[in-house]
Amino acid sequence: MSVRMIVSGDVTLWSEGIGDAADPPLLLVMGGNLNAKAWPDEFVDRLVAGGHHVIRYDHRDTGRSMCRDFGRYPYAFDELTADAVAVLDGWRVPAAHVVGMSLGHTIGQLLAIDAPERLLSLTVMLGGALDVDFDADIERAVKGEPSASGLPLPTQRFLDMVALMQEPVEGQEAHLERRVEKWRLLNGEGTAFDADEFRRRELLAIAHAGTFEEPIVHHMIPQPPVSRGAELAHVTTPTLAIQAMRDPAAPPPHARHLAELIPGARVVEIEEMGHALPLAVHEPLAAAICAHTQAAAHRAAHDSGTGA
Repeated sequence: MSVRMIVSGDVTLWSEGIGDAADPPLLLVMGGNLNAKAWPDEFVDRLVAGGHHVIRYDHRDTGRSMCRDFGRYPYAFDELTADAVAVLDGWRVPAAHVVGMSLGHTIGQLLAIDAPERLLSLTVMLGGALDVDFDADIERAVKGEPSASGLPLPTQRFLDMVALMQEPVEGQEAHLERRVEKWRLLNGEGTAFDADEFRRRELLAIAHAGTFEEPIVHHMIPQPPVSRGAELAHVTTPTLAIQAMRDPAAPPPHARHLAELIPGARVVEIEEMGHALPLAVHEPLAAAICAHTQAAAHRAAHDSGTGA
């Protein structure tokens, strides 16, 4: 395990490599306002055991990466996508398997469009396709209006989480308990939830960042224009869309919709998974990702061997 500080434009990003650097690289791109430690160590260990050198990093304005006033130093998804490329550059990785969750789901799609040469494969989960206006969908859900796209809107459970995070709290214990309650809501309706597991995990993320307060800056970033969704038809990266069947933010069939936009993309459904990474989903999720990266590697080796 080793740590590197990465320069991306005018910011520095904290990153960590786990496993054998000689193994195929796998870059983890976390969700909004979450630092690298939101990828559970137990889950990372499964990816390492699957034969990967795993790289995870803190988004700008999270964890130990550079944090600045967003009003003075605004940015958008283009910069966040460039950050992911900079991390690969910093680890001298020409191309990697990429796994993106939530905000990372969007970044993963943009990488496949704008920097396909840097991807060996792409796995995305817990988000919507680029042609879905997620911000507008939240507004429709709040107002009780129907979906404009025909895809399901975020559920009331997700709206309750948004409202929870806007409530003021004082003191470290109150901040911690609110963070745990956020994950209970995101974990999905009808799923088992171990509060102690998430409390332990949040304390690790807090210790890494050095503060109990969660950043909110990524909520200020505008979504990419929905017109970019049409560009997914030209994606050539082997793509896997994970559908968490209990996801309150992007309920089924959001993953199926994305897969229909990307040629050759596959869907794997995980029944007891919401918008979170509890221990209970680590085994099927890691197995799906590793099977996908292995299939992509075999395909690339075959194409190279036949001159295709």
